[in-house]
Amino acid sequence: MGQLLLVNVLQEPLFCGKLNWPKVHKYRPRPCSFLEECAQSQQSLKCHSVHYSIQETGKVVNHVESPLNHKAFDCNGEESDTLPYVQTLREFPKKELVEKVVLVRFDSTILVQKEADQIAQPASNALFTIKYLHESGAKVILVSDWSVRNNSRLFDSESFADILSSVLQLRVVPARCVSPERLAKTENYEKTDILLLDNLSEFKEEVANCPKFAEALSAGVDIFVNESFSQSHKILASNVGVTRFCYACVAGFQFEESLNQLQNLKETKREPYVAIIGGGNILDKAAALHFLASRCEGLVFVGMMCFQIMHALGLAVPLNLVERGAVKEALDIVQFAESRNVQIVYPKDFLCKNDQLPDQLEIFPSHGILDGWIPVDIGPVTLDEIKSLLSKCKKTLWIGPVKFHKSSYISGASKLAQILVQLSQNDCDVTVVGNIACEAIMKESSPVSVFNMIYNASVVWEFLKGRKLPGVIALDRAYPFYIDWNAVYVDPSKPLVVDIGSDSEWTGNGLFLLGMAKRRLDLNFLGLEINKKLVRRCLDSLQRFGMKNGYFIATNATSAFHSIVSSYPGKLVLVSIQCPNPDFNNPDHRWRMLQRSLFEAVVELLVPTGKVFLQSDIEAVSLRMKEEFLKYGKGRLIVHEESNAITSEGWLKENPFGVWSDWEQHVLDRGDPMYRVMLSKSTNAE
Repeated sequence: MGQLLLVNVLQEPLFCGKLNWPKVHKYRPRPCSFLEECAQSQQSLKCHSVHYSIQETGKVVNHVESPLNHKAFDCNGEESDTLPYVQTLREFPKKELVEKVVLVRFDSTILVQKEADQIAQPASNALFTIKYLHESGAKVILVSDWSVRNNSRLFDSESFADILSSVLQLRVVPARCVSPERLAKTENYEKTDILLLDNLSEFKEEVANCPKFAEALSAGVDIFVNESFSQSHKILASNVGVTRFCYACVAGFQFEESLNQLQNLKETKREPYVAIIGGGNILDKAAALHFLASRCEGLVFVGMMCFQIMHALGLAVPLNLVERGAVKEALDIVQFAESRNVQIVYPKDFLCKNDQLPDQLEIFPSHGILDGWIPVDIGPVTLDEIKSLLSKCKKTLWIGPVKFHKSSYISGASKLAQILVQLSQNDCDVTVVGNIACEAIMKESSPVSVFNMIYNASVVWEFLKGRKLPGVIALDRAYPFYIDWNAVYVDPSKPLVVDIGSDSEWTGNGLFLLGMAKRRLDLNFLGLEINKKLVRRCLDSLQRFGMKNGYFIATNATSAFHSIVSSYPGKLVLVSIQCPNPDFNNPDHRWRMLQRSLFEAVVELLVPTGKVFLQSDIEAVSLRMKEEFLKYGKGRLIVHEESNAITSEGWLKENPFGVWSDWEQHVLDRGDPMYRVMLSKSTNAE
């Protein structure tokens, strides 16, 4: 019976106003390449993510996956998951936006500029995100926080909505509440272009990441788009909490660009690479400085931290300017930099003031500041040295203000900005981080200047320290590598069978997929499993049996299914999900395997008459899977019934493939039932 049903299931006939995209400097995935072909370059790569495929000889061949953007590395060159590869709006299916309610968390500080001609690239990308969603047919709801102290024009939501309407050239209506679900009940909801929720700064629940507040923010919302990169280092209800309640959570265009800029900070392909470091608090930023010292050929200190570095170098500086409790950290940074031959540059002179002589400014050498005089800016000798050093650079980072104590002097920052503007016009990759630095650059830049600008320095410092960014981690993941299917399978045009979970952690060795691949040489089989050890075990089995039509990938199928399977050149004819963790029934489990995004991706990519096979030894789990697929299939899936093969409760009596997984065999051996169901995609489905 099992073999007969296998034939019936798999051998049925299978038939299988415009916007200009913003310029996001995206690091595209590179194809996997054989280790044999890159033996020389391998020596220079300290970290790889490796997967395997079976070639005609039956030999396991390693593939080196090129790290894409959103991969971070620590100071020892080892890969970390500080920046996971996340799903972006650019990659999200545009047709899935139609008639969806989309919540956009945006950054008010960059979206609303004081003057129209000051709008920078981050603001331009953020504006494009909102327009793109609106023109794609989505119902757009905006949410942000703003301060009257920072911008006197934003004294209430009505005034903010008016400004946004002017900038977007779309009607933005203040909602006067924080719940989209309440808005849907109002009369003018459908007629409004874009809605703006209340100012989040007025709600303490926002900072506390209150679950009930997050649920209210996302009530009635289908998709969450994060465009507030400046808040990524914080755990807020509007950037982390809401992701538990939206079926898709993606990065907007500005967020994506900012992630790419973070990735660019660690790249060392363009040398010499020099970091200009302003600000203070070396104790808190020690880990970040170690990271920069591991990547750069030079560190230039232009803020309060310079006194700590000078003190560590054994130079005479006023002790009142040295940060207490950070002597060891400064010494460690200096020693680490010297061990790598990293040049350390500190101010050679300062512009100083005396409180007793308020109208008088004097320039003193850094080692000769007289008592009563306080540094307020870097001096001309220092600027000349910096200009000389940077003239040889191909890549420069400026992070932190050129500022000492509460000084309002900006001459040094302005002249440094002029130097960087000139560099940007001479093929130097310039990244500017922090509000003060970005404002200085904007004042000095010309139309031909090209900069990478990140306004919030706190996010970058956290990234450089190697810490995870909660606002990034909360977004959906995507598969970060390009798959060369011709290297994976002998014939990638064959129909594809995908097993999600590869029999799951409960069933061990992926015997279902291996058994299927052995029986059906006319099909290709792909296992998607989050457990890397299980994937390696399955790949070892493929090698041992010499199979040429099997492949396994270690990934989170929930978010990566669409990006992986949609790139396959053949047709998707069967998807199986067997014995998932029962925790998926818990709706509060944000990272549960089975979510709406997976259901919809499976239904979308299946060919007409394609099948979905579901089974579990827990009836409630199988029932929930069946109901969710039918719900989100929106009429495109039906229960596939065979005569005399269905129990009175509607479950398949036998495994239709005649191939059992480890766990399935274990359950049957102890005399317990399996709850199975087969769904089929209608031939009338679009």
